[in-house]
Amino acid sequence: MSSFGTLFKVTTYGESHCKSVGCIVDGVPPGLELTEADIQPQLTRRRPGQSKLSTPRNEKDRVFIQSGTEYGKTLGTSIGMLVANEDQRPHDYSETDLYPRPSHADFTYLSKYGIKASSGGGRSSARETIGRVAAGAIAEKFLQKANNVEIVAFVSQIGEVKMTRDVTDPKFVELLNTVTREQVDDAGPVRCPDPSVAQAMVEEIEKYRDAKDSIGGVVTCVIRNAPIGLGEPVFDKLEAQLAHAMLSLPATKGFEIGSGFEGVQIPGSKHNDPFYLEEETGRFRTKTNNSGGIQGGISNGENIYFSVAFKSAATISKEQPTATYEGKKGVLAARGRHDPSVTPRAIPIVEAMAALVLADSLLVQKSREYAHNIVKN
Repeated sequence: MSSFGTLFKVTTYGESHCKSVGCIVDGVPPGLELTEADIQPQLTRRRPGQSKLSTPRNEKDRVFIQSGTEYGKTLGTSIGMLVANEDQRPHDYSETDLYPRPSHADFTYLSKYGIKASSGGGRSSARETIGRVAAGAIAEKFLQKANNVEIVAFVSQIGEVKMTRDVTDPKFVELLNTVTREQVDDAGPVRCPDPSVAQAMVEEIEKYRDAKDSIGGVVTCVIRNAPIGLGEPVFDKLEAQLAHAMLSLPATKGFEIGSGFEGVQIPGSKHNDPFYLEEETGRFRTKTNNSGGIQGGISNGENIYFSVAFKSAATISKEQPTATYEGKKGVLAARGRHDPSVTPRAIPIVEAMAALVLADSLLVQKSREYAHNIVKN
């Protein structure tokens, strides 16, 4: 479906080359100061054509708020937002009328619906994520006001080139505690804050771009100052909601939180996160954070951090042997404008989905606390 969330809910609309894309957001509290200026920065970070490492499609991605605000404040009603598709080239995809692109959604969409968008990937295109990013920017502003929540994503791997994601490494722990969006953006087009590997990542993408190919990567995200108590056992555990959000993104193929898959190699005596009372703040904390800030599906107040794997983009200009919809053998060399690696542009999208999960979880938890106070009193 095209909706996500329970109380803080976003519904996106639009295809890759239709007239516009956007969203409707329900559940935004009334009285929140909000204008296009609060939303545009994240859309600008997501937009195509930012460097030679991304698609040259020329879209300004200017957002227009259509409803739900007045005089710069939210009304508590549905917020509608629209972004025009200005650089449409549906003719670039005419060959997909004959050939389903290998590993793309052409075949599965046609099989499911009996019809598919003739231009680009339709709803499977990353263009759909514009609505998510716009909604996420609102969620993030709410979270900052509610609990000073900070969400920062960055590229931690491109192909075989990767920075450390070992939470026992003090360097990585310090990065999770301090990394900012400004550092990520200032790190260059690949958006990796580790200068020891950033240039090698750029060269890795360039290598595949020049060969008319593509390469995948990993985005790591940290959420700081998340309130304790978020997450709904048993089926809506916070990490399950985050996994749902991230794996709903185009091109995602993997999700891990905390120590992730590496954690299976660590015995419980070393993997467990011991508790202690922090004297300076009076907070009950953990000395280590292999849990990734979530225990029993509920946030424990420590940094929440996770990683998302993005596969190599399916649409490439390199010739590939394949078959027509009728099963005749052929060769496809896709035209159009494509990212040699979608990973760097995924940064604000991952941040947006994390913000949507936390905003929704916070509203659910606050409603529970309010109901508990009624019963208690």
